[in-house]
Amino acid sequence: MSKYITTPIYYVNGEAHIGHAYTTFIADTMARYERLKNEDVYFLTGTDEHGQKIEESAKKNGKPTQQFADEISATFKNLWDEFEISYSQFIRTTDEDHKKGVQKAFEMMFAKGDIYKDFYEGHYCVSCETFFPETQLIDGEFCPDCGRSTSVVKEESYFFRLSKYQDALLNHYAQNPDFILPKSRANEVINFVKGGLKDLSVTRTSFSWGVKMPASMNDDKHVMYVWLDALLNYVTALGYGKDDAKMNYWPASVQFVGKDILRFHAIYWPAFLMSLDLPLPKTIGAHGWWTRDGEKMSKSKGNVIAPKEVSDAYGAENLRYFMLREVPFGQDGDFSQRAFIDRMNSELSNDLGNLLNRIIGMSSKYSDNVIDSVDVMKYHAKEMNDMHTIVDSLDQYMEAIQPHRYLEELWRLFAIGNKAIEEHAPWTKIKENRKDEALATVALVANVLAKAAVMLHPIMPKTTSIIADALGFEINYASYKALILDKELLKVFNIKNVPPLFPRIEEPLMPEAPKAMPDNRPEIAEKKEEKLKKAEAPKAEADNLIEIGQFFQTSLKVGIVIEAQEVPKSAKLLKLQVDLGEEKPRQVVAGIKEHYSAESLIGSCVCVVANLKPAKLMGMVSEGMLLAAKDESGLSLIRPEKPKKAGTPIG
Repeated sequence: MSKYITTPIYYVNGEAHIGHAYTTFIADTMARYERLKNEDVYFLTGTDEHGQKIEESAKKNGKPTQQFADEISATFKNLWDEFEISYSQFIRTTDEDHKKGVQKAFEMMFAKGDIYKDFYEGHYCVSCETFFPETQLIDGEFCPDCGRSTSVVKEESYFFRLSKYQDALLNHYAQNPDFILPKSRANEVINFVKGGLKDLSVTRTSFSWGVKMPASMNDDKHVMYVWLDALLNYVTALGYGKDDAKMNYWPASVQFVGKDILRFHAIYWPAFLMSLDLPLPKTIGAHGWWTRDGEKMSKSKGNVIAPKEVSDAYGAENLRYFMLREVPFGQDGDFSQRAFIDRMNSELSNDLGNLLNRIIGMSSKYSDNVIDSVDVMKYHAKEMNDMHTIVDSLDQYMEAIQPHRYLEELWRLFAIGNKAIEEHAPWTKIKENRKDEALATVALVANVLAKAAVMLHPIMPKTTSIIADALGFEINYASYKALILDKELLKVFNIKNVPPLFPRIEEPLMPEAPKAMPDNRPEIAEKKEEKLKKAEAPKAEADNLIEIGQFFQTSLKVGIVIEAQEVPKSAKLLKLQVDLGEEKPRQVVAGIKEHYSAESLIGSCVCVVANLKPAKLMGMVSEGMLLAAKDESGLSLIRPEKPKKAGTPIG
């Protein structure tokens, strides 16, 4: 059975960051896992290189647009090659075969009546490459997605009849509950579609850097809209529009994306496919964002993480392990050097590396490096049964795109091995002339390491190949079948001595991220002092009165709720993701479930106390507090009279 796995194609207006690496690591892990099981896998990644934003960035850098795109695209490809990403193809939207495929798709949609020409006048966001109706804008000007200023554009355009596919999309979501994973992401997509879909502008005349119109259209002044162009890469890579050479891989098994582009992949993309009479992908997997030491990453703060910097300091495979283990897929994650070092020292060095070193040392002392599994079942049947139970459970976690749970369960194998050494103490058995028992324990641990190495191989291929070589075998489908499916034990072999795989790290190997300046920095203090001078209040006469300076210590901001969901097992709590105009939304846990449904809050403005220390409610971090009023008639959120831009200060 063939499997098709994709990453999004990465936009070439900047170099790769840690979020790009995370998506690529997950996709590469899934591809390697399926190949380990002898599946025929096609794995696609690449770069998205068209659009007004690229054209403007090239001009800003004083370079021809194609040269600029070539240079940035090369940085992605070179990084993935350095990380030994096992992609089958690296596609670029400037590839000629891709352009031909997009033009063919346009012709087919037009012939079907799904594309028509009209005029569009509206507010256009260059950053998002998207038009927005005025009702969706913040303060009548700012983009509701990124907060940047929009410009009014009137131009002739071709439109895709997105509205035609509203019911078909909702029906597909209902009939295919695994279409969007994790399932918590599906509700926001479904609610958006239920709110009504408008036809989508799919060409531009205001810039020229894009796929040209098909010659049959005889309309050279238009170029394709970047999202129509970009999304079609998943099928043009397989020969769509040329020879269909690899279209047998379609539909995709899983398409990995960041949650910020989920709407495009879960709404626009399936609608395009329906128009082309192509089957829809099995799953769209949407992951969360990454922060650094609890701080949102931004160039202005100087805390953006370059994947190569981490790889050079700690190793690419250690980075892969940390990112896949640290955070549940779909949730936001935090990159902390201390957490990274702790996982390396505890899980990789102590649990895994030290276990290998121990059996190398014991086999050298007790059996001239020879390890034989002949007596393992005689003395360790329980440990073997426990191990196989764990191994048999692993596939479900990878199928559900839960690599953190996969690794969590896998690590229980090393616990079995370490516990066996402590409980059975081979050194004591040797002294008591019970050599068979001692060597059986060593062989048990060797088999634990062998089976664990096979299953860890998709995450850490180079490291596990070293372990397998030390244990006398290669990791491939044959060893997967023998050790995992058929539950065989290692044949007699001579173990090789290898240096420690994960030397302990005592001090951070990278510079720490710059710390956010406290609120008492000089420029802030000066502003507060100016405000105090302008609005001096009489001295407080009662305990419940405060100075105006105390009021200014509270940061109140307008936020926009972009996600909301009920907290299981709680009668009062809702978990919200609130946009405060920062690079990453804040999570706010609020006790308003009895008064508001989660769905009713999405897209609404709220007032947030933004400088509270994070607190935990039912194990969840809350990074702010909503303002509300409550009396005998119930509770009401405090909201601005008119929609305001996310992050607008209150006061």
